[in-house]
Amino acid sequence: MAEIPRYARQTILPEVGREGQARLAEATVAVMGCGALGSVAATILARSGVGHLRLIDRDVVELHNLQRQVLYNEDDAARGVPKAAAAAERLQAVNGSIEVLPFVADVDHRNIEDLLVGCDVVVDAVDNFESRYLLNDAAVKHGIPWVYGGVIGVGGVSMPILPGDGPCFRCLFPSDPGPGAVETCDTAGILSTIVHIVSAFQATEALKLAMGRRDEVRRELLEIDAWSGESVLLRIHRREDCPVCVGRRFEHLEGERGSSATHMCGRDAVQIRPKTPAKLDLPDLAERLKAVGSVNCHPMLVRLEVEGYQLSIFADGRAIVHGAGDETVARAIYARYVGL
Repeated sequence: MAEIPRYARQTILPEVGREGQARLAEATVAVMGCGALGSVAATILARSGVGHLRLIDRDVVELHNLQRQVLYNEDDAARGVPKAAAAAERLQAVNGSIEVLPFVADVDHRNIEDLLVGCDVVVDAVDNFESRYLLNDAAVKHGIPWVYGGVIGVGGVSMPILPGDGPCFRCLFPSDPGPGAVETCDTAGILSTIVHIVSAFQATEALKLAMGRRDEVRRELLEIDAWSGESVLLRIHRREDCPVCVGRRFEHLEGERGSSATHMCGRDAVQIRPKTPAKLDLPDLAERLKAVGSVNCHPMLVRLEVEGYQLSIFADGRAIVHGAGDETVARAIYARYVGL
């Protein structure tokens, strides 16, 4: 019996075909955030044959992630493996014919343009408005389409952003809702099924864009409730006073906005990043820290448990301080064991 080609069930679709599959093989897609939405979307894209995947995430795997983040297991959580690294390893094993590159990095105004250069489309899977505003600035500036997505509770939203052709994210959300204005996964929870629903919509639009089917991309904001099964499409219009897509002012990208300390979504943790990125020798750091607490060294991070806190320290000097819900406390712990 003749071997069935890997993508046979996809290429027989008139929406894809051999030409579409060939274009997927040449495409570069970035998944920004490898948590719930990102792990599902990246799985779909890898199995669909997107030739070049960039997985970008700043965080490590924890036990509570496993309820909805499909690329990870208990061993990843126990060892605190970086999500981007674990995701890339799994997806490369799923499809060895594509390139999957992990970037264990905190995306900010200093590195986002380098991370996204050459990308055909970006899938948004971050957990905060600040990162989305930054992504929107970079995407509009360089004309890169991206697919917004968000989930909370049993509901979710998704909308493609096509620079130069319709509204951008700042048209949808002119200003940051601010602390406490929007529920988080810690206060509202997340139903795992809504993750898969929204990710499937995001991945579908990303595949259309990667295949050059821009005219077939859905332009509305999708709102969907997984529990009731209800959904609605809302037409969003470009704001004439939008500072980004109309005024071409990129405040987040130029570093005029943004923070150096960020509360992590859904848990008692604060991320600290130095003003100037470092280049830490992680094995050397791990050896030095053995004198003060329990240390686990991974090729991409050092994990330190000390004084009831857990620090995940990355090679660029960034650290996530678990157990420190207060910025001041987190900065003090960071200064004590990493230095400012």
